[in-house]
Amino acid sequence: MPGSGPRSRVVTRTARAGDLPAVLALVRQHRADAHAEDVLTGHAPLNAAASGFRRLLEDPGHRVVLAVLPGPCAADGGATGELAVGLAVLGLDPLSLVLGNPQVTVDTFVVHREHRRRGAGAVLLASAADYARENDAAHVVAAAGGHEAERQRFLARMGFAPLTTRRIVTVESLSRSLASWERGGYPVPGPRRASAARRRPVPRRLTA
Repeated sequence: MPGSGPRSRVVTRTARAGDLPAVLALVRQHRADAHAEDVLTGHAPLNAAASGFRRLLEDPGHRVVLAVLPGPCAADGGATGELAVGLAVLGLDPLSLVLGNPQVTVDTFVVHREHRRRGAGAVLLASAADYARENDAAHVVAAAGGHEAERQRFLARMGFAPLTTRRIVTVESLSRSLASWERGGYPVPGPRRASAARRRPVPRRLTA
């Protein structure tokens, strides 16, 4: 699935099993940027990460896309002369579990720090748009953390609008919070009361 943008020499292609080292390097950067450095550095063994990557390659509901600099553009590339500079994991999910409208999700969307602002992000999103058209999906959804200002700006320039706010918690932390709530430590908040300004009656105007 090759693709390219008119303003970029970067091209995209579907990842292959031999791309595992390049994929893991980009995933490590993605996790570091998201302040989740423990992933792939001890908590997730390398063989488990490799198995997950291979499962994605065989899963018809996902596509792993690499942005690469081909040929002589990649002086330090591998045997094929390519240098992987970006990664996106595309998934096909329902926009609504009830309505079933399909959407394409862009996960692990990362561009190498030294190759940003050179079109890699744009061609990865072009691949997402192509994948959406192939699957009759009308929307592409990409996630960005609240601290990722650069990614937020890039997605906004590409026309992405805010959809929802997602929060994350470990099961252990949630269990502690629930236990505290059951003991009465977290009272259920009551309905909001109208502010004093809104409760204040409007004075009637006297007429002569």
